[in-house]
Amino acid sequence: MSTEQQAAVSNWNLPNALTVLRIALVPVYGWFLLGHDHDSVLWRSLAWVVFAIAMITDKIDGDLARSRGLVTDFGKIADPIADKALTGMAFVALSITGDIWWIVTIVVLLREWSVTLLRLSVAKDVVMAAAQSGKVKTTLQALALGGLTLPGKQLTGWADVPGDVFYYLAQAFLAAAVAMTLWSGYEFFRDFARQRRAGRTGAPST
Repeated sequence: MSTEQQAAVSNWNLPNALTVLRIALVPVYGWFLLGHDHDSVLWRSLAWVVFAIAMITDKIDGDLARSRGLVTDFGKIADPIADKALTGMAFVALSITGDIWWIVTIVVLLREWSVTLLRLSVAKDVVMAAAQSGKVKTTLQALALGGLTLPGKQLTGWADVPGDVFYYLAQAFLAAAVAMTLWSGYEFFRDFARQRRAGRTGAPST
């Protein structure tokens, strides 16, 4: 899409509305998980519903924007911010509840926001297609954070053992997500440096 075509696209469109909705859901997720008993099956389940809705809108708004030619400068800036705000809230909240080590959260958030800030620095010049490693990273993070948000260790009675199994499965997804987060971050900075040396504008999305 040319610069002239982008300028003609109104910011008042469905993909951008979904992005704003995702940003608005971030504090709702945090309140459901942290504003109540951390071990409440009900509130953890409600927090998961909010997280799931936000992740689904992440997929939908990007597909709609590209397929219908609704890519805007606002969307290119707000979409990665919404993504990182949601996952950032989830990492921090789950560290507060004791489900994720703080060192893991700190390392992941440093990587995520450093990449996002670099992407935003070129967002008005180029639409950056997501690299495959970045897509895998996003999927693994969604599975891990969603799984750790749901009640697992909190289940009792007949669900005690299945709950524990589910919890440790989510932890396995988290380990894979952290590994892929670091790898995709390495790929991003490596490729960005190559493009800078080649005199190109823009960078791959991870």
